[in-house]
Amino acid sequence: MAQNDFRVSTLGPATIPSPIKMATATGDGLAKYVTDEDSILYDIRARPDEPTRSIRPEEMLELAGPREKIYFHPSHTKVGIVSCGGLCPGINDVIRSIVRSLWFLYGVRRISGIRNGYRGLLPEYAFEDLALDPDVVDDIAGVGGSILGTSRGGGESTAKIADSIERLNLSVLFTIGGDGTQKGALQIARELERRGQKIAVVGIPKTIDNDLSFIQKSFGFETAVARASEAVLAAHSEAHSSIRGVGLVKLMGRESGFIAAHTALAVNEANFVLIPEVPFDVEGPNGLLEHLRRRLEISNHAVIIVAEGAGLDLLEERGEEDPSGNRLFADIGVFLRERIQDRFQSLGIEINLKYIDPSYMIRSSKADAVDAFYCSRLGSNAVHAAMAGRTKMLVGLVNDAYACVPIELAVSRRKRVDPAGSLWRDVLNATQQPEIMKNAP
Repeated sequence: MAQNDFRVSTLGPATIPSPIKMATATGDGLAKYVTDEDSILYDIRARPDEPTRSIRPEEMLELAGPREKIYFHPSHTKVGIVSCGGLCPGINDVIRSIVRSLWFLYGVRRISGIRNGYRGLLPEYAFEDLALDPDVVDDIAGVGGSILGTSRGGGESTAKIADSIERLNLSVLFTIGGDGTQKGALQIARELERRGQKIAVVGIPKTIDNDLSFIQKSFGFETAVARASEAVLAAHSEAHSSIRGVGLVKLMGRESGFIAAHTALAVNEANFVLIPEVPFDVEGPNGLLEHLRRRLEISNHAVIIVAEGAGLDLLEERGEEDPSGNRLFADIGVFLRERIQDRFQSLGIEINLKYIDPSYMIRSSKADAVDAFYCSRLGSNAVHAAMAGRTKMLVGLVNDAYACVPIELAVSRRKRVDPAGSLWRDVLNATQQPEIMKNAP
């Protein structure tokens, strides 16, 4: 694949008239069709003096939405839905949207929920599928967790999963998950393609860290920031009400510090934000502990936000992975808590430190209104793409438009906070922390 090639794979020509009626000039229809030529640009930056450039097809993202012609005949279509990886606010909202869109817009009646992630497609686990219809899903919106259950791992058993998909006679598989889930989905789609099977695999990006590339945001992120903000405000209240109070909050962010950065700007009560993209020292004249000592000397309280993947160079390498293939990190929050307490005890300075790790409370939260809206639209647009025969793709928001993004491109690299970008500059301004907390070599 060429660099940033946004062209989406299809199963073949779409020749079946869509059951969705097109809007007419008088506005009495249900939808305006999207054509194959309707596209947007990913890179929308421009300068007045730049020469006009021609745009190649691979530079344009295909808009998501209902097509006039579809690939699958609804009465012959059987759909599977699977949610994988860790919990995230909004999974049930996405499932509800997919089921209702299939049922009411396209008339698809055979919808199976695959239980407990990719393991539900492995025969050795013998998990029974859950038949889904509007009655089953209507009341799950606004409920945390996943009605289907979830698990890590299993996606690497590509051949076994493809066998199960064939046995289930699926036409479409929707994969709700993050980087590892979508990498597995891509391999499954390739295996099905190798076998000559015309089965669509369409992803919905679920990564609470918001670290999938070429996607403006993943669902659950807005809710995560809102719940994380509550934890930081609690830490601030504790710290502000104590003698030399320190509030230390560990947030999600294995390789990207978006939740930590957005939360800091949302509450404006953090004094230090530590993220994976910006290295720091703990000891030394320009290390965190010395800057914390100065802050307490001046203001009597401090709040520290640390992303779970920050400061890995300071920790002992575990050398292990979870079932999803993610590196297992030593706990930076516990590490900092102990180092802070030890340092101030050695200095004979009383501090009152409160450590808060709200990660699993955040992950299991129900989606807030903004995320619920987003989940609903992601689900319906994923259905439109799948019924039109798109595959090896996921649907996401790009420049405020819903677009189809090839999975291969989305998982090609992690999206990360740019230490030289405007987001991090605003965080530095909000916290007034030093731009660099590294000692001179």
